This record gives sequence, C-alpha cells and structure tokens, in this order.
Amino acid sequence: MKPARIIVICIAAVSAIGLALVVRAMGSPSGEPTAVATAAPVEAKPMAKVLVAARDLEPGTRLADADLEWKEWPVDQVIPAFITDGTVPVTPAAAPPEAKTGGAVASVTRAAADAVTGGAKADYFGSVVREPISAGEPITSRKIVRAGDSGYMAAYLEPGMRAMAIRVTVETAAGGFILPGDRVDVLLTRETNLGNMGAQQGDRSKFTSSTVMRNIKVLAIDQTTRAGDDEQAVVGATATLEVGPVDAEALALAKSEGELSLVLRSYADTGGPSGRVAAGPRQSTAVRVYRGEEAPEVVVVQ
Repeated sequence: MKPARIIVICIAAVSAIGLALVVRAMGSPSGEPTAVATAAPVEAKPMAKVLVAARDLEPGTRLADADLEWKEWPVDQVIPAFITDGTVPVTPAAAPPEAKTGGAVASVTRAAADAVTGGAKADYFGSVVREPISAGEPITSRKIVRAGDSGYMAAYLEPGMRAMAIRVTVETAAGGFILPGDRVDVLLTRETNLGNMGAQQGDRSKFTSSTVMRNIKVLAIDQTTRAGDDEQAVVGATATLEVGPVDAEALALAKSEGELSLVLRSYADTGGPSGRVAAGPRQSTAVRVYRGEEAPEVVVVQ
C-alpha cells in the first residue's frame, strides 16, 4: 500500500475517534441542572351546583326527588334565575348589570337573587311545572309554581278536575287529622221529617246519614296546601276537595241539604274508584192528609 493512502486512512480514523469523543462529551450530564420547558398550569374554573331537570318535564308535573338533580355548572355562567345549593355565591360577573350598581335597587336585587339561588332540593318537591322543561335544563321560578305561589291551585289540579271548598270543623274533619293530600269519603247527614205535615209538635227529629262522595282527594285545609314535616294535624274551617264537574254539582246540592262530614281513608284503601256514590233505594214515609172527614195516606219518597 502506498504511504499516501496509509496517511489518509489514519487521518480519517483519528477524525472519527475525535468526533465520537465530542458527541459523548455533549451527551454526558454536567453538574448544572438542565432547564426543562414546562407548560403553564391551566387554572380550573370554579364550579357551582345548579338544580336541573333529571328528565323531560311536561306542564302539570308535580316535582319529586326523581325529577331533579344537581349538576356542575361554571360559576361565571350562573345567573340569578338559577337555583344553586348555596355553597358557591353568584359572582358579580354573572349578575345582571343593574345588580352591579350601588343604591337601594341594587341591594334589593341582590337580596332577591340570594333568596332564589339558595336552598335544598327538597324545598321544591310538590311544585308544579308551568312550562315544558328539557332534561338537563336548569330549573327556574318562571317555569314552576311552588306551593303558596299565585296560581298554584290551578296548576296543581289534575286535568278536567275542579276544586271545591266545604265547611268543616274539628268534629267533621276527623279531629283535624285530615291533611292535604289525604283521601276521604264525604258523608251527608240531614233531617228527614222537615216539612212533614204528618209530624206532630213535640215529635223527635229524624236524621239519616249516607255517603255521597268516596275516595276524594283533599287539596288544602284552609290555605294550607302542604302540611309541615312534623305536623300531624291541621285544624281549619274549610277543606278544598278535588272533584269532577258533575261531582261538583252533586256536592253543592249535598251542602244545601244538611251537614257534611269527612271520613279519612287508609293509605291502603286509596286505589278504588273516586267520585259520587250512586243513590241507593230511597226511604218512603206515609203522610196522612186530612180532607174533610177523610184522611187518606200519601206516600212521600225521600
């Protein structure tokens, strides 16, 4: 081999060895820490719990536990009309413009917002849906009617039914143990010898009692539409009953004939038919009518 070629091979070998040493030196760790580029942490948005519909709700639906649920909602998107659990207050950014200004109007607005947006889910049980609400949609006071609100009774009534009030006392309302939502029978007690021409002065009055309505729902006692959790009795002067249009006529007639009493039904006995009871065989009374010297008897059906 020629000396020139040997020299070239040696130079190439030395260069390769030198390059390898440089690369190794660059890859070896040094005493100084290596700066690592890290992304800035993303700050999590604060969330609030908003009361929403757990399913599609149609007008007339009475809200129960299965109809409502809490859903995480960004605080900056919560408006005062939403109902929250009260753990996270509504931020000023989420409040309407007029609530950011000072003065008495702003104070009243904020106070009203705080009253609406805080509370327990159970506070809305029994409320009636006024407008359709889709599943996952926040519950707002505009779309529901709560007990005690204007128009609650009209929304609470079943379609086609009527609300009718009758007078009651402690004695005629099972001692006050009849509560809104209970089922009752309506009894009519009336005097049968009124206007009986055959009755003599001093004769004892005769009374009959019969069931005129059965399995009727009690809507309210006075203006109480829902008894408290610890309330076992409600004493009132009127009871509002849910009846059909024809039953309302029969109940109005019964009110004019005598005294009505409410008989409380067992919870296990509320699945039967509801409404007026068909009239049974009527009693007949013989009345003696004097015409001159004759006194024929006239049968009067009661």
